[in-house]
Amino acid sequence: MVGTTNYAAIIRPVQILVMVVVVLFFARVMRVALLESRPLDSDRAPRERGRRRGTRWALEIVEPPALEGERYEVESQVVVGRAHECEVSLLDNFLSSRHARFVADGGDLAVEDLGSTNGTYVNQELITGRATLHRGDKVQVGGVLFEVVR
Repeated sequence: MVGTTNYAAIIRPVQILVMVVVVLFFARVMRVALLESRPLDSDRAPRERGRRRGTRWALEIVEPPALEGERYEVESQVVVGRAHECEVSLLDNFLSSRHARFVADGGDLAVEDLGSTNGTYVNQELITGRATLHRGDKVQVGGVLFEVVR
């Protein structure tokens, strides 16, 4: 028999290759999910005390509507994220486990992105590093929009 092809000998290795690729893909997805959900203790510094009176900063949620009006005081620093260890822990699929840190220092308020996947935005502009905030600024982390209030 000349010209016959054993398709089973061709198909079987391709099936195995596809399965290996699928397993490796899911292993990578699980690794990323585990890394994002694990709390990091290295950035949890002790909180400062002794703020000046009358200069308290706060973050008020504007969006989503279900959380609108919730307010969080920023005395020294506040970390926002999905992790339970964060001072502001929110269930939002677009937040990283430790997404951003708000720091009140000497009457000023600043925000810094903590290497989040989706970034941190101040007044609809993506920030890199640290950004100084002013009353009325809008800060978006994941699907949550905060307004800076005093």
